[in-house]
Parts: sequence; structure tokens; C-alpha cells
Amino acid sequence: MKSTFRLALTLSLLMACSPISGLAQMAGATSPSSESRTSDDSAVDKGSTSSPATTTKQELRPGVEQKIDLLQKQIDELQSELMAVRASAHADADSSALKTAENTLIAGSNSSTSSGSTLGAAPASSSASPGFSSSIAGQQPAPAAEAAAPVKEISAQTTTKGEPFEGDWTWLNSNGHASDSPMATKYFTPEFRADANYTLDYNHPKDDSLGGSTETFRSDEWQLEQISIGGDIHIDNVRGRILTMDGLFATTTPRNDATPSRGQWDLSNAYKYVSEAWGGYHWDVAHGLNVDAGIFVSYIGLFSYYNFDNWTYQPSFVSSNTPWFFNGLRIQYFPTKKLKIEPWIINGWQSYARANGKPGLGGQILWRPKPYLDFVWNNYGLGEDVIGQPGRSRVHADYSAQVKVYDNPSKLLDKIAFTVTGDLGCEYGGGPALGTYDPKGNSPEMGSNSTYAGGVNCHSSKNGRPKQDFVGWMMYNRYWFKKDLYAVTLGGGQMSNPGRYLTLLPPINGATAFSGTPYFTENPGDRAQMHDGTITFDYMPSQFITFRLEEGYRYSDVPYWTGRGGITPPGGNNGFPTQYACASGANSGFGYGSLAAAELACGAGANAGTSSGLNSIWWPDLRTNQTVSTIAIMVRF
Repeated sequence: MKSTFRLALTLSLLMACSPISGLAQMAGATSPSSESRTSDDSAVDKGSTSSPATTTKQELRPGVEQKIDLLQKQIDELQSELMAVRASAHADADSSALKTAENTLIAGSNSSTSSGSTLGAAPASSSASPGFSSSIAGQQPAPAAEAAAPVKEISAQTTTKGEPFEGDWTWLNSNGHASDSPMATKYFTPEFRADANYTLDYNHPKDDSLGGSTETFRSDEWQLEQISIGGDIHIDNVRGRILTMDGLFATTTPRNDATPSRGQWDLSNAYKYVSEAWGGYHWDVAHGLNVDAGIFVSYIGLFSYYNFDNWTYQPSFVSSNTPWFFNGLRIQYFPTKKLKIEPWIINGWQSYARANGKPGLGGQILWRPKPYLDFVWNNYGLGEDVIGQPGRSRVHADYSAQVKVYDNPSKLLDKIAFTVTGDLGCEYGGGPALGTYDPKGNSPEMGSNSTYAGGVNCHSSKNGRPKQDFVGWMMYNRYWFKKDLYAVTLGGGQMSNPGRYLTLLPPINGATAFSGTPYFTENPGDRAQMHDGTITFDYMPSQFITFRLEEGYRYSDVPYWTGRGGITPPGGNNGFPTQYACASGANSGFGYGSLAAAELACGAGANAGTSSGLNSIWWPDLRTNQTVSTIAIMVRF
């Protein structure tokens, strides 16, 4: 801008100066020297027909006109240059062109002035303005502008030896079949997910409410399971990820965590709309070293938190009943391009906070030695993860293998793969035996009165303390057809979980993991053995969408799945999930262990404590079998 202004000022002054200079040359006869010379000539030859002064003017006129034309041409050229400069988009080019034009003009003006003086033009001191003389004739050429410093190129994330796990892993369960991110930029990879399903439970519960799952929650309705938006940020090795969580997941996920009840600040509401949220740093060491803190996904149980990424909609128990997320710190180290070692320091087992005094420790080892092999080992320990039970610790091991056994894109059946997962865990400690328990683990509806609240054993019932463990497995086979346009998955699994500490609590009368319910207890020794199976058909016309149809069957050895009568008291939830509800739906005022008192409060009278007295209590309709069909549309890009 300064160069443009200086050029405009120079042009203005020159345009004002050029006529003055030309007039001074044309008026040379009126100058003192001309007048003297003309008088002398007249005195010598008064009778001459040709005046010397007239002759001089005639001789000067062509030269003066040439100079005026030259100056006018220079002005025209400068005006053209000025217009070009204004249209230029490059600041450095602007400055250089303007200064070149200015120096050219000054040199031409000085040359014209010098030439005019020899032809009798007025001296510089006779210029109209002394300031003009000093600004043009005496001005030194301006120094060239310094070159602008180059803009520093900021990298996204540097891994000199190359990113780990190169290749096509879209065949993996939990990875998803999308391979591209068309909206990605150098520093940000956006992500959008949508998951809607229609689930039909053939028990046809009258309140359309399902339990025992982290994927299907309502029957005979279309429901939005997940709607999430966010992405990954990576600038100068600083990294972060945010993914929102709306839809049913925003309610169903926090209700399975009891830890926000310990202390203040309403953590359930603080985190309910966050699926992943963490920040960290990447070091260019080996094939990468990352340190991240916040809420991040857990792959204990192999399956992804997000159904789009998985081979089935409803995973088996060793996945559905194990953590989907952790809150804490993780360290990811990739010593080779085929191996990841990832320790965790976390608040607990899928928990926003600590349940008691100790945090959870764990980690993952992921190894992919070949493009068709994937092995993952997850371990967890130390955490005291039962509210109100300090000293009771949990350990868990979850190991999986995935194998692609066939890959031939030219065939109708173009790919085959399978997965197998085994889980083993337990709880131990918590003090000596305290109270009595029913080793059969009968439900309260069948007369169980267990009030045990003491310590537990990891492997066997001894010293009056019951066994508290989890043993399970699952296996799936998947077949892709017609260049991965279609896929069929067959699979299922089994679990045994005495003590029910990993059995999902049914939402009876609005019960949560913190409140519990007298209708399905989670006392040490309470029995829970279940198995399931599914068949899944996928249609994938694009890498960014899956249309899914799934049929599933699940069995429990104690009443567990929602039956036709539903799990909601008459009139809706009464706000007291920890207590028995009367047949009318009203609150009895008494919880587990006080069934007879609850019957009296509900009007059983003399029948209280008898089988007839049970009729005064509302009972949820729980079944041992469940068959469901699910249609889902899932999007990710």
C-alpha cells in the first residue's frame, strides 16, 4: 500500500510538473539570457527578414514537443502499470513493480530536465515548487523491499518409520468396512455416525421395554440407537478426538455405571452426550508413541462400541457385558509396524469415577503378524468396582483371534473369516463371610431370601464365602459375496456369572446399576448362566452404509428377559426402583429382604407370607427365552 501511494503521488506531481517544464522551455525567449541575446542580435542586423528569436523558438519547438510526448508516454505507461499492480494478487510482485516504475520515472524526468536546460529551459531553481524539486530531482531510489519470510509448514503427525498396521483391515470384526474418509483434511478427519433399528421381540412385551442388552432396548418400534458427530484432530503431533453421543446410547450407557452416585457433580449428566473425548501427544519414536487422556473406547470383548463396525448387531455376552469405554490415561507404543502395547490407568471398569478407593489398571497387546491374522490380549485388574464394597477387587482377561481364511475377489464367495474370543475373570476379597446366601441363586419371585454382604472367592466357594467369577466365550464366522456387496455371519456364545456382577441389570421400574432392584438381585452367589446365537445378513452398496437383518435367540437359566406383561408397574415407574411395588403400581415402602412386610403394606392381610400374599405384589414378567428380529440402517463417514 505504501508503494502504491508513493507512485500515485509521484504521478500526480509529474503531471503537474510536465506542463510547467514544457512551458519554461517554450518561454525561453522571455528569460533574461534570451532577452539579452535577442537584443544583441537585433542590434547587429536590424534589417534582417528573419528574427533570431523566432528562429530559436522554431528550432526549440520540435525538441520540446518530443520531450512532452516522451513524458506523456511515460505517464501513460505508468498508469497502465499502476492498474496492473492493483489487479495483482501478490504483494511482493506489487512492491517490486511499483518501485521499478518509480525509479524509471525519476530517471526519465532527470534526463528531460537536463536536456531541456541545454536547450534553454529554465533552471531547476525556477520550478514552481521547491518541495517538488527536492522530492524528485534529489530523491534517492528506495531500497528493495525485503522478501517476505516463508510461512512455516506445520505437519499433522510425523512417524518417520511409517504408520503401524498398514494394509487393508476392513475385514476385521470391530473395524468396519469403510476404508476412505472423503471429507478429511490435513489436520482434521471428521466422522459422522447414524444407527437406527427396528427390533421385534416375539415375547411382545406390552411396555415395549427390553433388558439384558446394550444394543436393543425397545420392541416393535423404530428407534434411533446412535447419532454421533465429531472427528480426529492432529496438528504438529498434538492429537485429539471428540465424538458426541446422542440417541438411546446417551441414556442406556450412563445407567449401567453406578460410580456417579459416589460423591458430587452429577457425572452421569456431565458425560452422557460424550462417546469419546480425549487429547494427547504423539512422539516420533519407533512406529509411534502416544499418550492420551480422557474418555476412550475399550475393546475388551472384541466388538466395537459402534454397531456399524461389527459383524453382528447383538454381540454375545462376553462383549455386550464387558466395558465399552474407559475414563483415564492410556499409553500406546508401537515398537514395530505390526505390534501395539497399550497400558491403561483408569478410574475403573467402564466407569466415569472410582467405585471405591482404588483405580483400575490394565492394558492391551495387539499383534497383526500377517494381513490375515489379528491377535488381541486385554487384561484388567486392581480396581474395586462394586459400590459399597471396598476391598473387593476385580481381575479379568479377554483374549481374541481373528483369521481370514479365504480371499478371492474374482469369485462370488470372495472372502471368509472367523473370530474366537475367550474371557475369564473373577472378584476376590471384601472381608469375611457375612450373612447367608442361596447357592442356587433363585430369584426373589421364587422365594430367595439371600442377604449375603460379605467377602467373595475367585474360584470356589469356601470358608462361607461364595464364588464370584465370569467365564465365557463366543465365536463367529463371516462370509462375503460379490465383491463384499453382501455378507452373512453366523455365531454365538455362552457365559457363566455367579454373583451376576457382569450381568446387565434389567431396567425394572426404572432400575439402574446404582439403585438395583428387589426383583433381580445381584448378591454374591446369585446364579446366571446364559447362551445365545445369531444369524446376520448385511447389504453394503457403499462403504459408508450397511443395511442389516438379524435373527437372534437367547436363553437364561433364571427368568431374565422381558415377557408379555412387561417390566413397568401399572401407571408407570413409581420412582422407587429399590422397593417392591404393589399390584396397583403404588410403592410398598419395603425392599428386598422384607417381602412379607411389603405384602402387608399392599393389603395382603392374613395372607402375607403365603403364596396368596404374593398376589398383592406387582411382579415383572421375566422369561427364560428371548427371540428377536432386528432391521438396522447404519451410516458412517
